[in-house]
Amino acid sequence: MTPETASQTPDVLLAPLDPAYLADENPARTGLRWSAFLAADALPRAAALLLEAGWHLEDICGLDVREGLAAVYHFDRMAAPGRLAIRVMVDRAAPMLPSIADIHQGAEWHERETADFYGIAFTGNPNPAPLLLPEGMEGYPLLKDATARSPLAALLAVPGREDTVLRKAEGFTLLEPTEDAKPAKAAKAKPAAGEEGSDNA
Repeated sequence: MTPETASQTPDVLLAPLDPAYLADENPARTGLRWSAFLAADALPRAAALLLEAGWHLEDICGLDVREGLAAVYHFDRMAAPGRLAIRVMVDRAAPMLPSIADIHQGAEWHERETADFYGIAFTGNPNPAPLLLPEGMEGYPLLKDATARSPLAALLAVPGREDTVLRKAEGFTLLEPTEDAKPAKAAKAKPAAGEEGSDNA
């Protein structure tokens, strides 16, 4: 790690990888300092750049959403804490991602757990055997029925996020609010008997 890379923030580190989306986050609301969406083939390079700059991998998890499957990688660093989430969408019909087990220590286990529960295959993982589930078990416990899948925008909705977007590629719509991703309006309370109601909202 060089002083130059140690001082670089994710927006600078990831810029050469052409992220589809990159945003500042509000840690009080999201637990994150930055978030990004990357293409699958950019993932190993991103992992290597972050390691060189002093970031470590916290975990990998999955999301089963209406748009497909997402793998979520959480990174942090000791020198200047501030969590980064990198999200990568994969095709539900053939969910595959390149492994970063040869880059970040511990990634092998996180990839195996994600494969167990979501069926995402990590090509290049040195030990792809199930980690927590029995060998030969059919199905993936955390996959949802189609009717139970939420839009990604509904799960990641944060008021005011559009004001902190650093980069959004043309055609990137994963976080665009849809009718079922918008928060429901609270029902207007009826006045109690004997009280006057008001038509002013």
